[in-house]
Amino acid sequence: MNNLVLFASGSGSNFITIYNNTLNKKIKDSKIVLLVSNNPNSNSVSFAKGIGIDTFIINKRKYPLNNEYDRVLKEKLLNVEPDLIVLAGYMKLIPKSITSLFENRIINIHPGKLPKFGGKGFYGLNVHRAVVENKEKYTAVTIHYVNEKYDKGMIIHEEKIKVLENDSPESLSKRVLTYEHKVYSDVINKLLNERFN
Repeated sequence: MNNLVLFASGSGSNFITIYNNTLNKKIKDSKIVLLVSNNPNSNSVSFAKGIGIDTFIINKRKYPLNNEYDRVLKEKLLNVEPDLIVLAGYMKLIPKSITSLFENRIINIHPGKLPKFGGKGFYGLNVHRAVVENKEKYTAVTIHYVNEKYDKGMIIHEEKIKVLENDSPESLSKRVLTYEHKVYSDVINKLLNERFN
């Protein structure tokens, strides 16, 4: 059985989809053993607590010192022995001490083409607004390995999505999210059941 650790900051729609797909076996032989969040009031945390998934809150308010922040996060992750760490709408940079310890075992999903629409500040509607304003014909859902820089890790999969002429950032966001829900679980299943076993 593969151990999955999810990181999420907000509504948790990708987290919830991934959880459901571990139950219906779209992600085979896997279970979510921990949710890490910087936001104790997020829907992700409420959902995880409601179904009995262990949750761990880590933020600068609780751990203001960098070395303490890194140490407690590292201890928590080593304790649950993750086969894969999945960022699902997590808004904080992962420390280098963690990315080097779990090299090629941390992945993220990005709602745009990388590197063009990535980096600090490019998240959520900001990405879709930039795509629409730039009059791009296509956008993408991009899944990549995580390193110590925003959106700079090696790309694993890019799912191309047509931008419609009448798209607003909001309509594009909704459509891209439906692709995220499908593609992320497919890639997670492939990585876990072809790479690590």
